[in-house]
Amino acid sequence: MKKNTCMTVAMAFLLMLPLLAGCSCGGQKGGKAVEVNGAPVEVDSAEMIRPDYAKGFTVKYLSDDVRLVEVGDPQHVLKESDEDEDYDMPVDYRFALVRKGSKADVPEGYKRVEVPIERTICMTSLQLSNFTALDAHNVIRGITGTKNLFDEDIKERVKNGEIVKIGMEGDFDPELVLAANPEVIFISPFKRGGYDAIKETGVTLVPHLGYKELEPLGQAEWMKFVALFIGKEKEANVVFEGIRKRYEQVRKLADGVKDRPTVFSGEMHGGNWYAVGGRNNLAQLFRDAGADYIIKDENTGGVNLEFEQMYAMAANADYWRILNSFPGNFSYEALEASEPRNELFKAFKDRHVVYCNMKQTPYYELTPVQPDVLLKDLVAIFHPELVETDYQPKFYRLLK
Repeated sequence: MKKNTCMTVAMAFLLMLPLLAGCSCGGQKGGKAVEVNGAPVEVDSAEMIRPDYAKGFTVKYLSDDVRLVEVGDPQHVLKESDEDEDYDMPVDYRFALVRKGSKADVPEGYKRVEVPIERTICMTSLQLSNFTALDAHNVIRGITGTKNLFDEDIKERVKNGEIVKIGMEGDFDPELVLAANPEVIFISPFKRGGYDAIKETGVTLVPHLGYKELEPLGQAEWMKFVALFIGKEKEANVVFEGIRKRYEQVRKLADGVKDRPTVFSGEMHGGNWYAVGGRNNLAQLFRDAGADYIIKDENTGGVNLEFEQMYAMAANADYWRILNSFPGNFSYEALEASEPRNELFKAFKDRHVVYCNMKQTPYYELTPVQPDVLLKDLVAIFHPELVETDYQPKFYRLLK
């Protein structure tokens, strides 16, 4: 009897070994050991931020209380040396994020920020899209303005005084900034500056460089960057993983297409045609949608061209993508009226203009965190046989 009892206990212990092995000795659910200077640090794996697509920020874990976040230009490796000298980010861009209440030390050269923050100001629609995706409008205390703003919740918060309008870039009101009482301010730094008034307030400025990412998923992944500051890492990982899976599913649909249409983008404005470069994330979006962007250069931003230059490249392109804020209903007649030579393009003649009106669609408020939707809209236009017949586009559709 005793022998059988011992065997039973031994078997039970053996069965429990896998469970014991999976337990975190630190008591954290889903804990994962991270090597830091040769020593393991226990971190909740569900909350661990590791950017896979974004090139503009990195995260290192010193302990469960301290995360080192470094921010840099995602396009830095593509810059020439003379351009590097001209690029001056007007902020300290090394941050040590420390859990509130912790007395942990931080390395020299890092700006200490206690997290999660509860109050911030965001400057751009791209930044706002991150807070929207993470259901974190309650953290926003200030924005630059409400012109062309669609989000009803943000507009209501502005109306009842929860969010203040601090003015536009280059003309910020320091008193309104202080009235918002932000712990940090997310900024979108440019070479021309415009943040001197805000710097004088003494509030920590945090550069958000999602707009410089060259991959659509890289731009969307900046929600993880914001999540580090507001304590929503787990939510960001879940939301982004859903975006990534949907994007890859659609991309794979178009990956094997044999016929790849050609596409160009932009319009004439003020005597010049502004078009995105061949390394821009919009160009990558076209490629992922099974189309070939006509500009093959290495420019990551925009390029200004004369009409003749664009026509030489795009005269026989299959599709023409236009994003504008036309008052009323845009049409082929309006497109021709703005520049009579537009009718010369094959895409115009074939009625293959891919269009989105920013006055009717929250393009910049949502697309940074919905690249999967953008991609499917484009696939539905370039390769309609690859999507369901009743698919309803959200942003882009063929102009009628």
